Amino acid sequence: MHLIWTILIGFVAGLVARAITPGNGPSGFFLTAALGIGGALAATFLGQALHWYRPGQSAGFIGAVVGAVILLLAYHLISKKS
Repeated sequence: MHLIWTILIGFVAGLVARAITPGNGPSGFFLTAALGIGGALAATFLGQALHWYRPGQSAGFIGAVVGAVILLLAYHLISKKS
């Protein structure tokens, strides 16, 4: 059940990040969910590296959205140059 909640929250975080970030990004349920989950992982690793989170502690929903926005911005920079 935890995996299902992770995917659903990742999807919602990806939707919010896509709404915040201008431009066309990856679309579809699976890519949006992967974007949100990747954003949560990026925010968790960055937060633990900066000592904002303790080891074993994960980023919350806002951290997932911020991480997903960062990933989307990186996607736009890479796809613009190609």
